[in-house]
Amino acid sequence: MGQKLKIAGWVSAGVLAGALTTVSLQTVARGAMAPLPLEELQQLAAVFGLIKTDYVEPVDDKKLITDAISGMVAGLDPHSQYFDKKSFKEFREGTSGRFVGVGIEITQEDGLIKVVSPIEGSPADRAGLKTGDLITKIGDEAVRGLPLNDAVKRIRGEPGTKVTLTVFRKDESRTFPVTITREEIKTQSVKGKVIEPGYAWIRISQFQDRTVDDFVRRAEDIYQQDPNLKGLVLDLRNDPGGLLDAAVGISAAFLPEGTTVVTTNGQIAESKAIFTASPQNYVRRGNGDPLKRLPDAIRKVPLVVLVNEGSASASEIVAGALQDNHRATIMGSQTFGKGSVQTVRPLGPDTGIKLTTARYYTPSGKSIQARGIVPDVMLDETAEGDVFGALRLRESDLAKHLDNTQGGEAAQDKALEQAREEARKKLEEEAKTAKVEHKLPEFGSDKDFQLAQAINRLKGEPVLVSKTLVERKDVKKEE
Repeated sequence: MGQKLKIAGWVSAGVLAGALTTVSLQTVARGAMAPLPLEELQQLAAVFGLIKTDYVEPVDDKKLITDAISGMVAGLDPHSQYFDKKSFKEFREGTSGRFVGVGIEITQEDGLIKVVSPIEGSPADRAGLKTGDLITKIGDEAVRGLPLNDAVKRIRGEPGTKVTLTVFRKDESRTFPVTITREEIKTQSVKGKVIEPGYAWIRISQFQDRTVDDFVRRAEDIYQQDPNLKGLVLDLRNDPGGLLDAAVGISAAFLPEGTTVVTTNGQIAESKAIFTASPQNYVRRGNGDPLKRLPDAIRKVPLVVLVNEGSASASEIVAGALQDNHRATIMGSQTFGKGSVQTVRPLGPDTGIKLTTARYYTPSGKSIQARGIVPDVMLDETAEGDVFGALRLRESDLAKHLDNTQGGEAAQDKALEQAREEARKKLEEEAKTAKVEHKLPEFGSDKDFQLAQAINRLKGEPVLVSKTLVERKDVKKEE
């Protein structure tokens, strides 16, 4: 090993959601390899040989090796992953905000695939899919129990090819097939508008290559509509994360240059870093600084940041930076708690691994791993209370999640599991009797309760603070 092996890496601050985790900063791998455990490798070779000679049917060598790599990486933590040729291509598509598919944001509910929202103008949107639709089959394959990543892979494909989805629409009590032609989708991660004179709302749904540029464009549009802004709501609810440099860029839009946004720490030297609100930490090579175009009124406007249990990783970096630097009031519910950074290292031209390489810390030095950002003001989802909050999974619910090295973490306990079970039963009973159909209003709509409370806060008017939400207690993680 005389020649040092240099491998370009991409750093990700995203939580796995569908096919989304993303990429950002180039690093270099250490040149020297650790000593190899020869006895254990001999055991691995022996198992390989036994499978080749004794298994009931022949097994391809490549499959055995890739499965072994995949299992080795997946056994580390929930966010490390091996990419084969297809999944690596999809990963890189997700980074740019462009991919081939039908154009729906999806999640998992009761073993089925639920449409969070169709992307405006996409094939799914034109085909009439709606928020809340449940996909029961992809082609001829039932999706119950199918991992979300696998569902994403089956829905995506080559441009011009067709996929048939079987959809159950609850409010119409009917199941129907819809055949959609795949095409390249360009996702829009930023949207916003003037809510009322003097007050605006900007939502970031994920942190992508173009997020900082798109944010500046949206802010410019809002400023042109209303140059006398008195307050802005930055909405990061259900934002699963994404690019670390995009998170730094959005934070830099509201912080003085040079202010600490986030620090990272891990085994290798490159993972020990301080990211500040400075162009070198968010400007892409060959591009100018988009924040130079940002109106001063946007930089200095009173700010509220909305978060919830679905706000993760890069979202938590932004919320933590603005909270610790006393630049914004954080409102909503305690966030997901993904305080780790992933680096993607290519293993060849079309395969790679996503490896957790560092923990990150807010400017005050707090780790939010398995804990999350605690809002300054706790808000329920609706005026009637928290409808789905108890049902949402968090980092501390994931198997093999990293410990919080600062002592405690909001680990799952019996009380939380009991609350989830009670919430599930209540929603199921109400669905059976058709007494109440709980639907969360669209973010940014006039029925958005949390947004209304954020605007009230900016105006100095009374806010309906949650009477039930409390900070998730720190407990020792059971081994």
